[in-house]
Amino acid sequence: MSSPTGFDVAVVGGGLVGTALAYELVTMGARVVLVDRHDAGRATDAGAGILSPESMSVEDASWFALAMGSGEHYRSLVPRLEGDGTRVTGYAVTGLLRVAFREWEDDLFAANLALARDRRVAVEEITPEEARRRFPPLGEMRAAWYSPEAARIDGRSMTAALLDAAIARGLTVVHGGVDDVRTAGGRVTEVLTAGVSTKCDAVVIAGGAWTPALASRLDATIPVLPVRGQIVHLRLEGVATASWPIVSPLLSQYIVPWADGRVAVGATLEPDAGFDARPTAAGMRQLFSEMLRLAPGLAEATFLEVRAGLRPVSADDAPVLGALPGWDNAFVCTGHGANGLLLGPYSAHLVAQLVQGEAPELDLAAFSPARFGPDPSGAQRDA
Repeated sequence: MSSPTGFDVAVVGGGLVGTALAYELVTMGARVVLVDRHDAGRATDAGAGILSPESMSVEDASWFALAMGSGEHYRSLVPRLEGDGTRVTGYAVTGLLRVAFREWEDDLFAANLALARDRRVAVEEITPEEARRRFPPLGEMRAAWYSPEAARIDGRSMTAALLDAAIARGLTVVHGGVDDVRTAGGRVTEVLTAGVSTKCDAVVIAGGAWTPALASRLDATIPVLPVRGQIVHLRLEGVATASWPIVSPLLSQYIVPWADGRVAVGATLEPDAGFDARPTAAGMRQLFSEMLRLAPGLAEATFLEVRAGLRPVSADDAPVLGALPGWDNAFVCTGHGANGLLLGPYSAHLVAQLVQGEAPELDLAAFSPARFGPDPSGAQRDA
């Protein structure tokens, strides 16, 4: 059975990246269907949402340009979504403390600060005492610097806001997974979901860690694997945390404060968990141990919940953005690793431009799926 009407684009994956893609495409005038399987453990639902590209130690110029563009993109996207006052994204500029609290981190701290200054971003080295004034639960530390431009986002709220805005512009949503795709002449022509065939002029796979499974149906190998991350949420009862900055240690767990006294502490890095999205006792032990070493003032905080998400990490730790090799109208947008909430909306914006036949405003050559070479499984399939 086929759908009565076709679509310009089918977007597969309803996390932040896929939903942002759908939003971008419908605002460009495309007829879009979003296919969402609602996989348990998707990274969007668990991420901390730190938006601070200026504090990152990554030196690759292409990656850093994408990250800085992502921060700037949020500054224009959020007002559009929240403009009518009915949508909440959880976005707020909070500032960020970069801290070192172990002796062997001294050289790394100096290098990280020098890199930020070389990039001409607004950062300020402050004393440990000043850092504790800004984030009172912190314990002893050796050094700290502060970035006033850092922000945070709630992944769940942001995704819901994008979805609501896209539906208002005509987005169609199908709740289910893509069972197969049909192709002809080097082009994807239909996606099959629960026995229903939906015609489309293009398809974008934005399924996070699940992307390789669908890409393989197009004889494409996308080397992205799930890496589990666990995050603990706590509440400081009766404490005003709205003005507190994010705390980002050089080599330890971050702490993200929210306005309601809640703080998120994370995240573990578990590359061997596969698609197991369960929170574990071992993960919680690691988080609590590091948290109390860094911020002993959180010892009396109330435990709320632990979340686990499966980050899509590529073979070279860079996003995978662009056309699938060998296909005229099949694209992919994934591989953001632990930075999906930062990079996702801007990556979606750039890939949407590509899908619509426009030159992306940022060169995506460094992130092309073609960088991994030809697929060893052979020629493309028509069925």
